[in-house]
Amino acid sequence: MKPVAFDYARPRDLTAALTLLGGHDGTKVMAGGQSLGPMLNLRLAQPEQIVDITAIAELKQAEISGDELVLGACITHADIEDGRVPDVTRGAMRGVAANIAYRAVRNRGTLGGSLTHADPAADWVSALTALGARVTLRSAAGTRQIALADFITGALQSCLKPGELLTAIHVPKRAATAQWGYVKTCRKTGEFAHGQCAVLIDPAAGTARIVIGAIDAAPILIAQPAELFGGRIAADYKTRFDARVADQLLSAAGIADAVHRHIHLTVLKRALQEAA
Repeated sequence: MKPVAFDYARPRDLTAALTLLGGHDGTKVMAGGQSLGPMLNLRLAQPEQIVDITAIAELKQAEISGDELVLGACITHADIEDGRVPDVTRGAMRGVAANIAYRAVRNRGTLGGSLTHADPAADWVSALTALGARVTLRSAAGTRQIALADFITGALQSCLKPGELLTAIHVPKRAATAQWGYVKTCRKTGEFAHGQCAVLIDPAAGTARIVIGAIDAAPILIAQPAELFGGRIAADYKTRFDARVADQLLSAAGIADAVHRHIHLTVLKRALQEAA
């Protein structure tokens, strides 16, 4: 199949890109093209103009700034997998990147593209929410930062405004005492997940960030994770985990089907086991 005809622009700097985005309502941004390309060919997306941002050097930079890693939106999954960018998560991000789809996809697919596509089954959407990431959004009118948990508003939906571009992802350093688990289940390697859980749990601090993904809505960031462990998060959290409470929380979050809840509950248990 072939896409509809469209204008194509490949700006060399952010100012030019933002000018293009602000002056055309029917514009789509392209980076790796791993999501947009199929949508164009199937005519699920029919933009009047494509703005290719892969020539913008600023979007390919990575640096540690204070207690966080700042990654440009055009950093690829393979850049993270191969260690071409710093890692402040003690291997968590490299592990996630290595299991995204296939190597050909990881070579082209970008971090910013995955987040703005906002597929709730995408690995980075859940993993970076659990890691407490923020994103920088820029437009011709200015710049704002927002937590990734607030950026994703629904399945394939974000709070990105017309004319805005996601330019950077900010990932906090993982504490030395924080434990990490990330598990997904797919029918076969490379397919979209139908169950997904990311866990960042710090028994020393008594805190946890637990995210359930691969649902028909924005991933679920469990608001009161201590409820899953009898009211407190400590070193024995693995044995204190209460599956009945977890099932109730998933049901309250809108996962009505018992089979779906069982899948997500199983993945949650495995993620906690991996972390422990």
